Amino acid sequence: MAEKEVWNYEIIREGEDVILRVDCSNIIRAPSIEDDPLYMSKIIETLAKVKNATKIILYQKRDYEYGLEETGLLLEIAMLYQKLSREKDYFSYEALTFNGRCTKDVNEKYTYVQNIIFRRIKEDPISAFVELKRKIRDQKMFMQKTVNENDIYCIKRYVGLLQYIYNLLENTKLISLVRKRLEGYRKGDREIYRDIFHPTIKPDFMFTKLMADYPAEGEEIDSYVVGDNTEITLFKFNDDVKYLYHMMPPEFKLGEEKYEILDMARNIMAEHKPTRAEFVNPQRMREVFYNIGHDLIEELLGYRNVKMSQKEIDELTQILVRYTVGFGLIEVLLQDERIQDISINSPLGRIPMFIVHGDYADCFTNIVPTIPEAESWASKLRMISGRPLDEANPILDTELELPGVSTRVSVITQPLDPTGIAYSFRRHRDKPWTLPLFIYNKMINPITAGLLSFVVDGTRSMLIAGTRSSGKSSFLSSLMVEIMRRYRIITVEDTLELPTRQMRDLGFNIQPLKVASALTRGSSEVSAADGIRSTLRLGDSSLIIGEVRSKEALALYEAMRVGAAANVVAGTIHGDSPYGVFDRVVNDIGVPKTSFKATDLVIVANPIKSPGGTERKRRVTQITEVRKHWENDPMLENGFADLFKYDSKKDQLVATDDLMNGDSDILKMIAANIPDFAGDWDAMWQNIEMRAKAKKTQVDYAVKMDNLDLLEAPFTIKCNDRLHILSEKVKRETGTLDPKRIYTEWEIWLKSEMKKKGLKE
Repeated sequence: MAEKEVWNYEIIREGEDVILRVDCSNIIRAPSIEDDPLYMSKIIETLAKVKNATKIILYQKRDYEYGLEETGLLLEIAMLYQKLSREKDYFSYEALTFNGRCTKDVNEKYTYVQNIIFRRIKEDPISAFVELKRKIRDQKMFMQKTVNENDIYCIKRYVGLLQYIYNLLENTKLISLVRKRLEGYRKGDREIYRDIFHPTIKPDFMFTKLMADYPAEGEEIDSYVVGDNTEITLFKFNDDVKYLYHMMPPEFKLGEEKYEILDMARNIMAEHKPTRAEFVNPQRMREVFYNIGHDLIEELLGYRNVKMSQKEIDELTQILVRYTVGFGLIEVLLQDERIQDISINSPLGRIPMFIVHGDYADCFTNIVPTIPEAESWASKLRMISGRPLDEANPILDTELELPGVSTRVSVITQPLDPTGIAYSFRRHRDKPWTLPLFIYNKMINPITAGLLSFVVDGTRSMLIAGTRSSGKSSFLSSLMVEIMRRYRIITVEDTLELPTRQMRDLGFNIQPLKVASALTRGSSEVSAADGIRSTLRLGDSSLIIGEVRSKEALALYEAMRVGAAANVVAGTIHGDSPYGVFDRVVNDIGVPKTSFKATDLVIVANPIKSPGGTERKRRVTQITEVRKHWENDPMLENGFADLFKYDSKKDQLVATDDLMNGDSDILKMIAANIPDFAGDWDAMWQNIEMRAKAKKTQVDYAVKMDNLDLLEAPFTIKCNDRLHILSEKVKRETGTLDPKRIYTEWEIWLKSEMKKKGLKE
């Protein structure tokens, strides 16, 4: 077969990239620049012609992609090769005689120089460099033993030519990378190339690329398995503050036969483009495509006369659905409960995904998304959300329900993102957060949980403030779990993040409302302000606002003042302090100062960083009540009273003197409506302490029995319900809310529940 039929390549321009794509389908050898001198030689020859390539892709059932830095190393060698090729007259047979003066060993010298320039530099430039160094050394040693002046002259001229080639190689980035490792280097050893060239691999049916090899310089710090067969390994490095999150999903461990079946199936299924109507119910759509894909794979296996087990067919079908109507490796990533955020930056195809890991904070990954994949996601998100994403609306916020997990997605595109399209995925926890879980994770302590439980039962209004990724929404969901299930809850969000579906499944009377995003123009959705006002017509309900962003705050405070204050009103807002919340609500959003007094508590949650900045932990750092006597500035007129402040040395919230001395207007207002506590601070505080003790006991039992399910919402709700039931029982029997008796009977119940679950103390 002619060479041109074997080595076929094309130049593809994709965004900022110029891609040299080589079709290796007709080459028997597996594509690998690092392992195979033939591939390296042909690539360098081709780069000498192309000149401006930024990526190399070798295609043979899978794409093997070499990125910008690796391509740059090879391109520099290619330009060196081209330069020497153009200077071939200087290395010709005649030139090596140096005007006929040097005829001794000229055949040997000519053959050596030609071999170095036209073969060794292309297929193994590191060996060429080492060979030249040794050859120059040998020639100089030989010259020292030579007495004939003509021979000395010829050797010097020959060494000068070799030195010229050597110097060109020495100045390349490739040689500078390996220079210190060349002592004892064996000619032809390509192990050194494997440390430099790490292709990302993309099977036919996928767009995403993945760096499969483990980093040679990385130190493994953790590993675990997600799902049935996704291997996760985390690495740290001496010269990088970020960790590497290395994922090896099942689709990258398939045999060639399975890859071919998947690629054939995807090509067939790609002929059907899902409609907007189908994406209205993504779960049902996936079920339909799963059944179609399953039958299709079975047919293709029969056609190819290939035998596979039912388990293997099921696995291939799940992969097929992921890469047709699904979101590819994003879905695999989101199955990892330890992942909190996924960031995908532009320009795509060059930059790996980044994640925020629950244990290791910010990590980069071995996953590189591409432009076609990003555009596919954008099309699907438009259909799922019904919201635009274009030049007029360059921002899209929506929620995404995937198998076993839900996530909030934010997308930005041109002109806001001048280099293309970028994504942010915020993973929602499978179950609602609870106060006992936050105690276990040290975000709060038991006495704080006891006070917040008391405030929720006291139907007060609260704003949870903090920076991005501070845990605001998670903490809000834990307060929702504290609301007694007898009361109705209405949530208002522009992107559904609160665990309303999970809470409905747990027996809560909850109604979610979805309103228009503040960043979307010309939407048919109801505005956030109208959504909040509509809650006043939906009867007596607790009102939960996912996030206070803009003018809907006016409607929120209107709702607080005209009736919703009889129930719990809570929401999240960006701010790093109580005064920061006041400043944002009043000065930025335009809520009247006196209306801000409808806020009872401001709870501030912020990430606490280690001194070196490499570790981060979430903590509630401040709980402040908003008093009602001030007129213009709550800061100057003592309108803020801290109840708890974070102590960095103790790494926990500490009750303030005001709280311990009984100086809390909000708690007194709650107590005034409860006969047992009216005018009796000690009785009220004992009730708060009893709630705190119950929360702590729940955590202690979970730790003691090594069963963290005892901290999850289902069991926490049972604990809360039992505490309320026993409080009513003790009140009915004794005429008082005796905290000691309530707690004692509650702990007896808790122990009986442990026995029912087969758990022993």
